[in-house]
Amino acid sequence: MKLPLVLAGLASLFLSLPGVAQEGRDDIFLTARDAFRNGDRIRLDNAAARIGNHELAAYVENYQLRMRIDDGDSEALRAFLARQEGSSVAERLRADWIRWLGKRSQWSEVEREYPKLLAPEPEVTCLYQQARLARGDRSMLDEVEHLWREMLDPPAACQPLLDALVRAQRVGVDDVWNRMRRQLEAGRTGPARATLNYLPESQMPDGRRYELTIAGPQAQLAKLPARWQDKRTLRELVAIAIQRLAVSDPRLAANELEKRQALLHPSEREWAWSQIAQQGARRHLPEALDWYARAGSAPLSDEGFQWKVRAALRKLDWSNVRNTIQAMPAELAARPEWIYWLGRAYKAGGQTAEADALFARITGQANFYGNLADEELGRSVTPPPRARAPSAEELREAKDNPGLRRALAFLRLNMRIEGVREWNWSLRGMNDRQLLAAAELARHNQIWDRAINTAERTRDEHDYTLRFLAPYDEQVRAAARNQTLDDAWVYGLMRQESRFVTNAKSSAGASGLMQLMPATAKWVANKIGLRDYHHGRVNDTETNLLLGTSYMRLVMENLDNHPVLASAAYNAGPGRAKRWRPAEQALEGAIYAETIPFSETRDYVKKVMSNAVYYSTLFNGKPDSLKARLGTVQPASAQPMKDADLP
Repeated sequence: MKLPLVLAGLASLFLSLPGVAQEGRDDIFLTARDAFRNGDRIRLDNAAARIGNHELAAYVENYQLRMRIDDGDSEALRAFLARQEGSSVAERLRADWIRWLGKRSQWSEVEREYPKLLAPEPEVTCLYQQARLARGDRSMLDEVEHLWREMLDPPAACQPLLDALVRAQRVGVDDVWNRMRRQLEAGRTGPARATLNYLPESQMPDGRRYELTIAGPQAQLAKLPARWQDKRTLRELVAIAIQRLAVSDPRLAANELEKRQALLHPSEREWAWSQIAQQGARRHLPEALDWYARAGSAPLSDEGFQWKVRAALRKLDWSNVRNTIQAMPAELAARPEWIYWLGRAYKAGGQTAEADALFARITGQANFYGNLADEELGRSVTPPPRARAPSAEELREAKDNPGLRRALAFLRLNMRIEGVREWNWSLRGMNDRQLLAAAELARHNQIWDRAINTAERTRDEHDYTLRFLAPYDEQVRAAARNQTLDDAWVYGLMRQESRFVTNAKSSAGASGLMQLMPATAKWVANKIGLRDYHHGRVNDTETNLLLGTSYMRLVMENLDNHPVLASAAYNAGPGRAKRWRPAEQALEGAIYAETIPFSETRDYVKKVMSNAVYYSTLFNGKPDSLKARLGTVQPASAQPMKDADLP
């Protein structure tokens, strides 16, 4: 046999191996994807003819169908969807098709396809409701009234439904102003302006005056016409100006409201005070609770309720904590944080039985407040018994799962968004045994974030060694030891930062295992004398760990050696972490964490500290205490930080 034929035979045998054969056609898939993006049908068709049984072949066919959707070949679409029924690619293609049908008012087809979606997006649901409205089904108006209350920035497909509600006289003038207020509170100034178009023409404020009020509220307050209080539109614009002013300066807004509140109607005045109070609470101003009291019976949003509780926590006003949580909407009050703080309020008032009953509702939950509830009941925070390891058959089933195979193929191609979406879709409906097997498959492939995410979904059988993976063990522990840091806290922070994805990059530009911003990494490198550092090295594991743990040590040293403050600093900057400390009396670490103004940082600190407890327990084989780790946060000091330029 000639040598070239021998080599060809060996190559054929090599490519016949399942994994190798798939990877050998990865470049064909990438060619197909690029052809689709560039609108090149011929190149796409050529790639499709060569893709064979690649895991992502269905996506290539999907590309072809999407490029030809304007041809109107619905039968080809239906055939594909029938073959791929239940898959992520079918779900997305069907949703795109419904959008295409909706744009062409093919409502009967929309009604035919929509029920086959397994997890429809709001925009597509609105198209389905438009379809029902088009055939005269007015009952759908009852179902879409929640859009008016809850969807503050609706997609275009939902707008006709809001228009229909107004035409059907399901909303009145007060409803329009109330919706506008909710939108402004959420920072949706553009949609708020659009909402005002629903007012009768005689009651609609001047659009130019509205825009000037949003852009320069104090200037507009100084230019009010005579007898402005006689017209509702002008009174509402005054309240709007106060609200916008409060976003930047609550105390100034309070002064301006004091001058004019007697001329406002009660609902306008109370809403304005509620907005000042909420912004004051975000800034930890001592007047916030007084401002909330002046808001009287103003209806509070979910954010308004929560910030009222946080203001009361900062003052240790337990009766106010109790009363506010009890006044919350039921769905909001049922969240773990408010169950816990209501329990603490009962306990502070001597109602220990009622408190313990509330703690018992969330005890055992693997989260910040579940941990704290455990300790309130005298229980240790420990992982549950480890589930039996997946069997060979269970692992084989996970490995052969088409959706998981597609996800791994995407991840192999560094298409992380697509891979994560496909992976998560494939987990739908899995029982605990299947989830544990899928988590083990991810761990085996070093897809650490999917292993953690998947293990977190189990309901009765758990494996916390998968939930709290500790990859790069030798490197991480050595880096923590060199900086005299608790390795459980380091792992807890890394788990929250990157889920151990070495090439992770945030939208803000943070990179690597420890998600370092370019300026921070450069500053730390200079501080520790790391020679020849350049940002291209930031994703190198050892460099990233050195810089990240060095920064953790530095923020600890500058912030009372307190891990709660240091965790907040790592996410939001040391200046903010310092500024959020109490002004006068020491504060529980848990209250400090709950009252962090940034929702991202608030959630981050809670998760880092809870993570650290579990890592400590797993590493050391004995329970740890979240309360002890949280400790107390001392009042702010006038002393500058040791490193004044610490980023």
